[in-house]
Amino acid sequence: MFLRGSILAGAVSLAAMGVAPAKADGVFTLTSPSFKDGERLAVKNAGNNKSNPNCVGENVSPALSWANPPEGTKSYALLMFDPEGRPPGGVSHWVAYGIPVSVTGFAEGEVSKASDKYVGGTNLMKLSNYFGPCTPPGPIHHYTFTLMATDLEPTALAAGLTRDEAIKALDGHVKQATGLIGTFSKP
Repeated sequence: MFLRGSILAGAVSLAAMGVAPAKADGVFTLTSPSFKDGERLAVKNAGNNKSNPNCVGENVSPALSWANPPEGTKSYALLMFDPEGRPPGGVSHWVAYGIPVSVTGFAEGEVSKASDKYVGGTNLMKLSNYFGPCTPPGPIHHYTFTLMATDLEPTALAAGLTRDEAIKALDGHVKQATGLIGTFSKP
């Protein structure tokens, strides 16, 4: 109890001086209350496309949050990619960049449509927003969410970049990256 009170008192003192206390771990992280790293995404997170029988969900984007960006971060980029989809190239499900440093996450369903919190690139479905898994029957696919802290201003890149174009444009501007993997297979 004494230790907890001392830590709280120290944090309040630092805040009063205008100094933000450092996090104990200080590691740049991407997390989700919707799924844990390496666990299955919910069916509602899967894509919704009536013409594709493998799209069995509601296309509700999972909630995502991040913390402890490296010093000098000006914006974020976030990619969602399925390396096992459509071999040999994989499937780009979401390309977002120009996310202001003041944004520390997205609520569930928030990026299932365009948002003013990011610049939308172009995914494989030619959309600028999240599009969930449409995994065919068979092996589990791994959906990699990669968050990159960049030294670019949020308005630096034009809208509509594909995953490959965004990666090329971000080359030399990424300060650090973190990731989270969700899995999915058709139920």
